[in-house]
Amino acid sequence: MPRWKALPEELDPQVREFAGQLRRLVDHSGLSVFAVADRTGYSKTSWERYLAGRLLPPKGAVVALAEATGTDPVRLVALWEPAERAWSRTEMQHDMTTQAARIPEVRTSPGEPQPGAARTPGTAGEARTGLPGTVGPAGEFGPATEFGSSTAGGPPGAGRPDAQRRRRLVMFLAGLAGALVVIGVAFLLTGGEGTKSAGAPAPAPTSASASTNLPAGVRCGGADCTGKDPEKMGCGGTQARSTATATVGTTLVEVRYSRTCGTAWARITRAAPGDTVEVSASGSVRQTGSVTGAADTDAYTPMVSVKDPAAAKACVTLASGRKGCTK
Repeated sequence: MPRWKALPEELDPQVREFAGQLRRLVDHSGLSVFAVADRTGYSKTSWERYLAGRLLPPKGAVVALAEATGTDPVRLVALWEPAERAWSRTEMQHDMTTQAARIPEVRTSPGEPQPGAARTPGTAGEARTGLPGTVGPAGEFGPATEFGSSTAGGPPGAGRPDAQRRRRLVMFLAGLAGALVVIGVAFLLTGGEGTKSAGAPAPAPTSASASTNLPAGVRCGGADCTGKDPEKMGCGGTQARSTATATVGTTLVEVRYSRTCGTAWARITRAAPGDTVEVSASGSVRQTGSVTGAADTDAYTPMVSVKDPAAAKACVTLASGRKGCTK
């Protein structure tokens, strides 16, 4: 089975050529998407989109990939620049098409007269003076109503246009909705404190991470991270480092530690399908991972909570039965 799916047919030729170059670099390096994400600091989800042609990588990601694969970054950026211009042109054309499609919808809004539509004067529903002190049909002098005085042969209020009545109704409903939104936001921000007594104590945080200020993109800390994916939680990439390594056969096993998250996990590279890796730490449950894809050469485990990276140990069991651990 091919490693990559076909690129979208609608891609600009320059974008298609650049995406193909990225795929060739990754193939030549022997890295999986997991490894590319770990070495560049950009998430696995982002690289899947870049390599599938669904999103153009930023310049920083291109430079990071060049460094991770031993490629000249100047040459790779030179290929990226025309692709970036083509991508921008495509987005601009898409925005203009979307805007043009919305114009007829605005012009045909209900309650508004269509361009070129003729009015038929003389009906009681359309007669309108709009002037204070208008003389009525019987010669009586009186103030006009808000939308016009009474018309000949019709009761007061018969001259109010339907469009204006609808507009007033819409404005009233919009004001009511805005007031409800303000009330809801105020309730959420105060936590409903307005209904509580002044002396009621505030509830305490339910977890350690609730009172911890984490960097942008990091979604857990400490015990809350145990059993979770380090890449999805933002603990991998630039937030992590290897604290212990060992080589078993040709497979490299590592303990990966994130001080920001207070966690550790195990990773294997240069591995083969069927190889498994495990991380353990005192007082924590063991977490395991394995190489499952035929084209994959690495794998990593979920996280365990640790205060000291020296407390974590990573072990690998090869498909051949050979085992080894970090010290």
